[in-house]
Amino acid sequence: MDTVAPGTPTPETAPWLLVVDPQRIFADPASEWASPFFPSAMGNVRALAAHIGSERTLVTRWLPTADRDTAWGAYFAAWPFADVPAEDPLYELVEDAQALSAHPTVDEPTFAKWGPKLAALVGRAPQLLVTGVSTDCCVITTVLAAADAGAHVTVVTDAVAHSTAENGQAALQVMGLFPPQVQLRSTREVLEAVPPRPGA
Repeated sequence: MDTVAPGTPTPETAPWLLVVDPQRIFADPASEWASPFFPSAMGNVRALAAHIGSERTLVTRWLPTADRDTAWGAYFAAWPFADVPAEDPLYELVEDAQALSAHPTVDEPTFAKWGPKLAALVGRAPQLLVTGVSTDCCVITTVLAAADAGAHVTVVTDAVAHSTAENGQAALQVMGLFPPQVQLRSTREVLEAVPPRPGA
């Protein structure tokens, strides 16, 4: 695997597991944005987090705090169910994600979660294992922004949840156009390539 080095990783080379937006708004079947692939993706996310460890796992949230005087105003007009306070239960982490990370959530009002907050945590040119939801929105935008910033990105293809199978396949195909900065790997391939955290 090009972006996951074999052997015992040092603190500088050990990968970070990034779990993008595992929130109720994308998981609850009653939500207009629910992904039918969320449960299976979260099973693999949990396996990866147990392997990587909570200290090297980061969880993000998308919050509805963007300036309504920008194009985000039209966005929320199109999706009024999501135009609620950031404290609304829709934006809480799902139960399975609440204990994945030893760090506070990285909260952003943008599709892409790569930005100064995340960069400050993972450092320069990190190894990122990207999982979460949705493949065709916040995952793909995060991946491409991180790659542009110099991160070595591995998208864990069975630990991301799509809006539809077709949209997910299209997004994975696009992300696959950016090697060597972006690699596509399965959970099994990552677990085999990355040594477990001590004590795991």
